[in-house]
Amino acid sequence: MAGVQVRDLVKVYGRQLAVRGIDLDIPDGAFVVLVGPSGCGKSTTLRMIAGLESISHGELLIDGMRANDLPSRDRGVAMVFQTYALYPHLSVRENLAFSLKLAKVDPADMDRRIDGAIEALELQPYLDRRPSELSGGQRQRVAMGRAIVREPDVFLFDEPLSNLDAKLRNQMRVEIKRLQHRLGVTTIYVTHDQIEAMTLADVIVVMKDGEIAQQGTPLEVFESPANKFVASFIGSPQMNFFDGVIQQNGNDFAFVNAEMTIPLDDNKYHAALHDGQRVIGGLRPEDIIPDGHGLQPTGGIKINGEVSLTELLGNESLLFARCGAMDFVARMQQPRVVKDGETLEFHIAGSRLHLFDSDTEMSLKMI
Repeated sequence: MAGVQVRDLVKVYGRQLAVRGIDLDIPDGAFVVLVGPSGCGKSTTLRMIAGLESISHGELLIDGMRANDLPSRDRGVAMVFQTYALYPHLSVRENLAFSLKLAKVDPADMDRRIDGAIEALELQPYLDRRPSELSGGQRQRVAMGRAIVREPDVFLFDEPLSNLDAKLRNQMRVEIKRLQHRLGVTTIYVTHDQIEAMTLADVIVVMKDGEIAQQGTPLEVFESPANKFVASFIGSPQMNFFDGVIQQNGNDFAFVNAEMTIPLDDNKYHAALHDGQRVIGGLRPEDIIPDGHGLQPTGGIKINGEVSLTELLGNESLLFARCGAMDFVARMQQPRVVKDGETLEFHIAGSRLHLFDSDTEMSLKMI
């Protein structure tokens, strides 16, 4: 196994700067997920680590050794692609064996590796089938098997589940996590799906415009987003944002706009606040609670909202509502039918409020 470090990693295409000098330390055995919108540089970063893209500037270390100029086959990495990349004319077993034959692996060792991958991924029923005879989930398992048999130091996954339906994505997510736990191989996984990132990662790296917006454990990134972009990207549905100002009365502070006043009782922001300061307040949908449909928070902060749309999800509903000029989404537990135009009372979990600077959009908690 091996750790991976990148130092001031840059990728330039012509005059376009795709990756802007990022630094990453990935410990041996960690599961790290690079997540962000299309075009943020996450797949380019992965391809530079894999050796499929040249490094314009910076340094890549794998197991402490500089790997910038090493051929891909000598880096000790194995990559699983979005498109499976299986040989259509070969059976499952032949696909698993292909790279080992090219590497002239001893036949006994080859059988050991292949049998281990077959057992780990439960591929026994499909060994004589060709890719065209397999489902999408089965093909992806074979693609993972091709990576496993190489016994790499580092697994690289480039959006491997994006071609699967929702049910298969959930199943494969569990399989990948179990497999990584069992093998203990350092894993770098790229996705645009923040649910995949939250459920799979030991460490999430959120990217935007070729830079790292934040990195941390899933809980750290969810609970303490470094800026408005991270707050909007991590969490489904995304955080609600409200423009407001800080009102100071002695040592007491409050977030105020035309529709609500939220006292800021703790001191996590106080050092960064002053009277009249323009800020952006953020509340997640689960922190805006319809009366009688969830655990009512303390503080007695209430607003009335007119519901314009309801999304029933089975065990919960999402309510799209408006209070004055303020639009928001609330999460309703113990769902019931809510008619369009119905007015409800909503309780605000003020202690869960996030504050961002109106100009920089950076979290005031981070200052």
